[in-house]
Amino acid sequence: MQNANSLSPSVRELTLRGMILGALITIIFTASNVYLGLKVGLTFASSIPAAVISMAVLKMFSDSSILENNMVQTQASSAGTLSSVIFVLPGLLMMGYWQGFPFLQTLLICIAGGILGVIFTVPLRHVMVVKSDLPYPEGVAAAEILRAGNPKDGEGGSGIKEIAVGSSLAALASFLTNGLRVISDGASYWFKGGNAVFQLPMGYSLALLGAGYLVGIVGGIAILTGIGLTWGVAVPYFTASLGIPADANYIDFAMTIWKTKVRFIGVGTIGIAAIWTLLVLMKPMVQGMMQSFRALRDPNHKEQDSTDIDLSPKSMVYIILAAIVLIALALQNFIEQAPISLEASILLILVCTALAVFIGFFVAAACGYMAGLVGSSSSPISGIGIISVVLIAVTLMIIGKITGLLDSAEGQQFLTALTIFTGAIVVSTAAISNDNLQDLKTGLLVKATPWKQQVALIVGCIVGALVIAPVLEILYHAYGFMGALPRPDMDPAHALSAPQATLMTTIAKGIFSSNLEWTYIFIGIALGILLIIIDTVLKKFTHNHFALPALAVGMGIYLPPSINMPIVIGAIMAWLINRHLENYAQRRQLDAQNMKKKAERYGTLFAAGLIVGESLVGVLLAFVIAASVTAGGSEAPLALDLANWDTMAKLLGLGFFVTGAILFALRVLRAKK
Repeated sequence: MQNANSLSPSVRELTLRGMILGALITIIFTASNVYLGLKVGLTFASSIPAAVISMAVLKMFSDSSILENNMVQTQASSAGTLSSVIFVLPGLLMMGYWQGFPFLQTLLICIAGGILGVIFTVPLRHVMVVKSDLPYPEGVAAAEILRAGNPKDGEGGSGIKEIAVGSSLAALASFLTNGLRVISDGASYWFKGGNAVFQLPMGYSLALLGAGYLVGIVGGIAILTGIGLTWGVAVPYFTASLGIPADANYIDFAMTIWKTKVRFIGVGTIGIAAIWTLLVLMKPMVQGMMQSFRALRDPNHKEQDSTDIDLSPKSMVYIILAAIVLIALALQNFIEQAPISLEASILLILVCTALAVFIGFFVAAACGYMAGLVGSSSSPISGIGIISVVLIAVTLMIIGKITGLLDSAEGQQFLTALTIFTGAIVVSTAAISNDNLQDLKTGLLVKATPWKQQVALIVGCIVGALVIAPVLEILYHAYGFMGALPRPDMDPAHALSAPQATLMTTIAKGIFSSNLEWTYIFIGIALGILLIIIDTVLKKFTHNHFALPALAVGMGIYLPPSINMPIVIGAIMAWLINRHLENYAQRRQLDAQNMKKKAERYGTLFAAGLIVGESLVGVLLAFVIAASVTAGGSEAPLALDLANWDTMAKLLGLGFFVTGAILFALRVLRAKK
């Protein structure tokens, strides 16, 4: 098959209008992802909805092409990944080191980390994308969407409608929940067996229902297993063995047990699962990197056409050097505020820059491979973040002992903050590397030019970085974070949980203060090893039809149950719909594969719409709340404050959630037509 560029040299690919459109989509989706990530610890892949929006807009131009649409989605895909920096950075407020988000420092680490994530994965493209049989699920899906939107295919117009309907539905639910506050966002049934406390949780978030649909049944069952282990085994055991204090509410006591003990079991499980993934992938990853570097150095290596041209090695070196300078500047700006000597400052800048680049390089390669294997959305960025924070903290603890910084509480706090700051750079690198190879797979399938995609993604990183700090600042002052409220009179029940940032901060503080809950972390590690064994056996004897990923089980233990349950329901719903379509096609003797392909497209776009709708309303409400508070008004300016409404709010929330799930299923089942 010929390259698209060779067929028509005038085909437009990396265009000014495409870059402007990509920048606008990036801004919207970055804001959405920052909100969703802080609320529930999840972000959504923005490639597919960006591709659909791009096709809808660029259809107005007669000379638009599939390659131009691909460049828009490549640029906008950074919104779903660069925002992963929020998994670490809010920890600086939670520990009281920052009182807001300094624009320059946040901007520099996001740009530098993102650019390194792009460049570090360029040498892997030939082996991991072109010559590899890795599935790259999201990259392949994005290519299918782009092909469907090609003017030669009549299906292109259906995608934007799915996103619009899903967005409207979730936006209405979010406004009623978080704006007017007339419906609840979840409910739980608590009961006791002796002193053992049990919980049957439920959450009503349509965005999380959509996220669960995308996660799939394997991840959903694993998360459900984590919920069962937590609220059916661990919490009941601890509450029964410790006994509920006479003056304590048994629900509050159970939640305290979960936060202070059981949650750290999830930390251990997530950590060992991430390490195991790296070990499994190490050999093929190293082989791929060596082959790619040999190809770059080979003077006889000639690109056959534009679909095989990456950024030149010289350009890559210059870009890496520029990113290293930005990292050093960010660290210098961060460290200069600390009361330490000039020599210690220079040492810490050099060490942290080296750590960010060195660790970033290895996690970029690992994450790129994992993205190809399981998809960007399922790649364990949180686990990578945990490992990075531990490595950085241990290194800085050694320096702290040498320089005497560990001898004071102020020194310990500074080193903890520096660990989180440096870890944020590594997470940015890991997240973008996740995305880059996925985008390059899409480009390979639609015959795009790799170096232009790499430039588009770098532009997307810069645009996204400009948005992240202001959005974080607005959300912080409007809602606050769990354990970090900007005003003393704020209601902590409405604070954003920022679960990963809480976890990273707890681990870093625990290492420097030597009071980390290692016992429960070790229990989690042991559980993780057992789950890895079970997962390996299941995959072997069922030929990969069944699995129990330890990372997803760990997330089921670690995340709040009201967040986990809608994800599980979405995953089960996706499985039931697929089974129904298979049976329907078999009975009617229809093409089941084609029907499932259409259903996957409808479901993916509708799920993306649910996520975008709820997230955007959350950001818009943050502006309203911030304006109200600034003017001396209420933190819930739109709330109706209905009396004796709790039970009705829970019932309405359940009704809206069920209605949303039914409508979601009906939209996907249109694939039968």
